[in-house]
Amino acid sequence: MNRASLGLARQLAGERPLAPRHRAQHVADFQRLRLKLYALILLVDAAAMGCAFLLADVVRFGRVEGYGVGTFVVIFPTYLAVGFNGDAFSIPALKSPRHSAASAVRSLLLAVAVATAIFFSLKVGEDFSRLVFGIGSIFSLALVTAGRLALGAAMCRRYGRSFRREVLILDGADAAPAGEETVVDAAREGLKPAPDDPAALDRLARVLDKAERAIVACPPDRREAWTRALAGANLDVEILAPELAAVPAIGLRRHGSTPALLVGCGPLPLHSRAVKRLADVAVAGASLALLALPMLAIAAAIRVESRGPALFRQVRMGRGNRLFEILKFRTMRCEAADEKGARSAARGDARVTRVGRLLRSTSLDELPQLINVLKGEMSIVGPRPHPLGCTAEDQLFWAIDDHYFDRHAIKPGMTGLAQVRGFRGATQKKSDVTERVRADLEYIDGWHIGRDLAIMARTVGVLVHPNAF
Repeated sequence: MNRASLGLARQLAGERPLAPRHRAQHVADFQRLRLKLYALILLVDAAAMGCAFLLADVVRFGRVEGYGVGTFVVIFPTYLAVGFNGDAFSIPALKSPRHSAASAVRSLLLAVAVATAIFFSLKVGEDFSRLVFGIGSIFSLALVTAGRLALGAAMCRRYGRSFRREVLILDGADAAPAGEETVVDAAREGLKPAPDDPAALDRLARVLDKAERAIVACPPDRREAWTRALAGANLDVEILAPELAAVPAIGLRRHGSTPALLVGCGPLPLHSRAVKRLADVAVAGASLALLALPMLAIAAAIRVESRGPALFRQVRMGRGNRLFEILKFRTMRCEAADEKGARSAARGDARVTRVGRLLRSTSLDELPQLINVLKGEMSIVGPRPHPLGCTAEDQLFWAIDDHYFDRHAIKPGMTGLAQVRGFRGATQKKSDVTERVRADLEYIDGWHIGRDLAIMARTVGVLVHPNAF
């Protein structure tokens, strides 16, 4: 269609001139901006890691020996490969300094693991200093995190949190923008989903010029037309379906030729599970090595005070709703033990031994769960696994909150977000359960390795707790 024909088609369609805010010359080139910011982040990461390993050289030898440079040359390309494959260089990383720092930490931990395999498994460790490697890795985590947080805050101040153009089209249905979308009223702008009308498609294309995402709110009978009209728009297109709110779908798949709603999946991708598992093994292994003698002393004290095994085993529910045996130091007399957990321990509970009371008040009774962590049944941080018979106001936990079993999407933990917020001990009221569940689901939804490290640090402050008895 030539220019004259196109002009005639627009006139026949009753087209009005576009509002100035929709003209291409007034739309920022977000793609070019993102590339510049990704390059800036890369340079800041490189500077942070380079300084970290040079500083490690100085700490180890008192001067720059070159070991830090050699280690950096190996670990930084690995970090980039992992980071670009993950989300260390992504739009969410641009929008949130915390997300940026957390994704960088995940990538760096994986890069350190790969470098460890290269340096030691391939027997090239003699060309590198182990201390420089270890010190430099720790410094890198600190400097990269600080650099990402500072740079992220500066970018948000300079550009806001909009790093791509998104358009929300309202066509006979109401919807509130979820972010910084440009809201377009289809009726006021003369837009219509007409796949067989070139002029209408052209007008729609000019409204969406430079956009990378379009969200359409329209009645159900117009969804097919909008789908066809935007199928070739060269951008992400989403059609809102509010009636699906009762079925919280997280994606759309196909069963053969039939569309199917995806309502559940593992919350952590493979690389995140790998990082979490590496951290679990490292922390649990180091803790057991350091605490082996104190744990043997605790076991001996338990056996001396009362007859029976030093360890208490109880069936609880883990990841994927699978049952497993949790290990704890026995704190009650064997004949009074509650294997189902139907009765929570109370203050001054006669079933608790003197040694058990001390262990409970200091949370030392939980130490054997380090073995559960090494076995892969638990994690250091995660939702606490509850006894199957636990109740509040005479109702089982899963009968109180419909989302209770959602907690089992990841491994249970020795500590968790609920615990560091003070939700621990006996559950007398239903709200005690719902608060725990809410915190656990918040943890799962926003997981990153930085949050795990923060929860571990905060756990030290709640080991002795008024509700621990």
